[in-house]
Amino acid sequence: MDKELDRLNSLSQTDSEAEFLKCCGSTRWAKRMTEARPFANVEEVSSHADRIWSSLTEQDWLQAFRAHPKIGERKAAAAQSQQASSWSVQEQSHAQQAADETKAAIAEGNRVYEDRFGFIFIICASGKSAEEILSSLNERLAHDPKTEMRIAAGEQQKITRLRLEKLLQSG
Repeated sequence: MDKELDRLNSLSQTDSEAEFLKCCGSTRWAKRMTEARPFANVEEVSSHADRIWSSLTEQDWLQAFRAHPKIGERKAAAAQSQQASSWSVQEQSHAQQAADETKAAIAEGNRVYEDRFGFIFIICASGKSAEEILSSLNERLAHDPKTEMRIAAGEQQKITRLRLEKLLQSG
């Protein structure tokens, strides 16, 4: 992992931002992460990632959300790198294996959620069954928009942490 951290620290600004965008689709977050380099260790990467994420605006969060495909789909609204697309497929693998009726319920829930809140349903899906995802989706539909924005931002933060780990393991 030290090798990957050294590589990340030594990248050009453009290349570094591209690497960080694989983890989080907010261009402001990727730029600030790049500016925060060099990182001494993985813990420093994570703490900066969390601190920067928490300092961003809702517009930055929404930009990050658009970089994800809807649960059960493969294509995001915004352009994704090949690596980010591959990670999304892995993260949603349990949802892809669901029964047809569960997939249909998730698709309908996605539509209702997006109509209600104005952004896609974001959840850290890694390790969650389709039924767990559907249950969370249905629970979160009852939230007010402000509460749901904070919850969605927290889910994005979890996804970002997981992807940073993958980035620093694989390069």
